[in-house]
Amino acid sequence: MPCTVFTIANQKGGVGKTTTAVNVAAALAEKKIHTLLIDLDPQASATSAVGVEKQAGKSIYGPLRGEGSLFEMITPTAYEHLALVPSEEDLAAAEIELAQSENYLARLKTVLDPVRNSNGYRVIIIDCPPALGLLSMNSLAAADYLLIALQCEYMALEGLGQILRNVERLKTAHINDALQVGGIVMTMFDSRTNLAKQVVDEVRQHLPDKIFKSVIPRTIRLGEAPSFGKPIFAYDPNGVGATAYRALTVEMIERFGLAAK
Repeated sequence: MPCTVFTIANQKGGVGKTTTAVNVAAALAEKKIHTLLIDLDPQASATSAVGVEKQAGKSIYGPLRGEGSLFEMITPTAYEHLALVPSEEDLAAAEIELAQSENYLARLKTVLDPVRNSNGYRVIIIDCPPALGLLSMNSLAAADYLLIALQCEYMALEGLGQILRNVERLKTAHINDALQVGGIVMTMFDSRTNLAKQVVDEVRQHLPDKIFKSVIPRTIRLGEAPSFGKPIFAYDPNGVGATAYRALTVEMIERFGLAAK
């Protein structure tokens, strides 16, 4: 079966982007779907959230510079069917160095293609930095689908248009003609507030075919899990956060035809 590449992006930090990347990857692995999580954020939040220590020279930074292959950077996790390409602080330098290289928007795609075509993984999930810089734009250039993590607050809606415009620019420039907006994940939903419900309703009204039915609640447990180096399924397997991410992942499996062989 072909490998499907998702990038999870938002130019704003603190919207549940990394939480979504980590827990969707873990939920896919739980379904025995071979998944590779790539941490493209120099802060390495996804790396620590799956319990992997940061290690100098063990990230996508070297391969992006033409040093070594991505295969050498793939690291096992404590979870069967889930592997990781960790991040490190040096990756921050890639934003500057990419701008000075040829085909600067296609570097990640070039590095990723051999892994993608190896039949080792059914799904690759890329967790981006909280900015639409060159690393994030590279991930969009390499992906089949963009998943947008959108916090349930009005300020978040302003950023949605910016992301969608960037997708169109990449397609218009023929950098990634195949890129599609795969879906919008509404995160940090607080059922006690009318505002959260209004934001979800507004996104449903404007992009009814893109928004996922599964809404991710604001919970203390989802916030705590990364500090223990665990996806929510290992930290609070029966809580509302785990239930929501499992439901979202089932939706993704159905929407994108990701079932294991």
